[in-house]
Amino acid sequence: MSPSSSPDRAAADPLRPGDHVDAPEPAERTGSGPKLGFVGWLRFLWRQLTSMRTAIVLLLLLAVGAIPGSLVPQRSSDPNGVIQVRADNPDLVWLYDALSLHDVYSSPWFSAIYILLFTSLVGCVIPRLAHHWKAMRALPPRTPARLSRLVGFQTVAGDASDLDRADGVLKKLGYRTTRYGDSVSAERGYLRESGNLLFHISLLALILVVGLGSGFGYNGQRLLVEGRGFANTLSSYDTFSEGQWFDDATLEPFSIRLDDLDVLYETENRNAMGAPLDFTAHVTVNEPTGDRAAQIKVNEPLRVMGADLYLISNGYAPRISVRDAEGELVYDEYTPFLAQDDLMTSLGVMKLPDGLVEQLGLRGFFYPTAVQLDTGALASGYTDLLNPVLSLQAFTGDLGLDEGIPRSVYALETDAMTQIAGGDSGTEALMLAPGQTVEIPGGLGTITFEDVVRYGVIEVHVDHTQTPVFWIAMVLVASLLGSLLIPRRRLWVKAVPAGLELAGLARGEDPTLERAVDDLARRLRPPQAETDDSQPPRRTSE
Repeated sequence: MSPSSSPDRAAADPLRPGDHVDAPEPAERTGSGPKLGFVGWLRFLWRQLTSMRTAIVLLLLLAVGAIPGSLVPQRSSDPNGVIQVRADNPDLVWLYDALSLHDVYSSPWFSAIYILLFTSLVGCVIPRLAHHWKAMRALPPRTPARLSRLVGFQTVAGDASDLDRADGVLKKLGYRTTRYGDSVSAERGYLRESGNLLFHISLLALILVVGLGSGFGYNGQRLLVEGRGFANTLSSYDTFSEGQWFDDATLEPFSIRLDDLDVLYETENRNAMGAPLDFTAHVTVNEPTGDRAAQIKVNEPLRVMGADLYLISNGYAPRISVRDAEGELVYDEYTPFLAQDDLMTSLGVMKLPDGLVEQLGLRGFFYPTAVQLDTGALASGYTDLLNPVLSLQAFTGDLGLDEGIPRSVYALETDAMTQIAGGDSGTEALMLAPGQTVEIPGGLGTITFEDVVRYGVIEVHVDHTQTPVFWIAMVLVASLLGSLLIPRRRLWVKAVPAGLELAGLARGEDPTLERAVDDLARRLRPPQAETDDSQPPRRTSE
């Protein structure tokens, strides 16, 4: 330390008027705030992520991100629709793949939003839980010095000896109370914040249950012609999608047979004539405990050993038999035809790779009630079987079944085939009614339309999240109502020479606060004052 700066020197030479003192130079300004550093940036990003504003934005992004999943066919629920969309839009296949539009709910971007939302809610809820726990254990706040500034201020007759009675009245009304000298402080409505926190915790539980629980479920579809059945095994399903943690060993041992499919049509209202009113699939369920008869309706699924069975669609399955030139039977099957319009005009495909001299492909239209248009073409005039007609186009050549490439049973690839009936072949399409037989052009054999039955598509759905989601939804609604309807308020009773002063204060909006103060004043007012109209409670407002 230099002599000029020693304490003794400073005490001996005090500043005198007129002395010049050099002011310290101001710190150099850089024009920016302090540097956050790596840890500071992490804290800043964490605070932004765990803010309620970010959680709301992520929740909206999750809702928007789910829209493509409802507009674009998903591999998990509609694999045939995926094939059709990609075939119809070959120029957009790269976009579907780049954005995972056929696998929206398992895509990286959707999963990222999901995880960020979950993290944001966790980071938002945990600090609020700690704060709410401390608030619930803390005493009500001290009585303000001037109650006259608060809501509902009024004075009733009484003195300090009435504070015990006021304390008891407030406790009966559900308030937590404490004494501060000549006053009572009361507070209630902690359940409002409890409901708010419970709502967010329930939302977290919902996200967790849906995200993890759905990984153990599965969804399978099987088309069943009347009289046919299937067992609950992987190989029996037409389409099958499972969760990430699904184990096929968990498939329950049951089987289903479709005995009959009833359809009720509108027959009285001319404006809706032929519209389907009800669908009922009568089935036989085989379980380890035995067989039982049951039914499945469109909005009434059947519960079998933890699985829900739905009837999701139906149609017609003509039985077609094909014989070769020598009369040997080479094909005899019920072939499902897919409906193309509301009147059940249906399209179907049959493929015969063996049994004939050449491979044969048949593509046909089935009309439940055939009518002839002015153009000469056929159409269906009604949904039920009043005049069933089958129109077939025939193709010979390579069906493409030997190339090892999966082919849809509902589509016929004709690029390597020659059309021999219908279209531009020069030969009329093969027209058949039930029981009729026609010759296949080229002497290949004959085709017979034996009969027609209905089919139904049964969906087997196992979702382990249904029960938890139901109860979580109930808690969500109850907690939301509590957070909106339960008022958070404080009341004070203070003994002064003029009597007992009463007032209240709300945490947030509380239109009933003044009424609550009036109710407390009525309970504290001496009995003789209840009938004395000449002395109303003194009330002031500033």
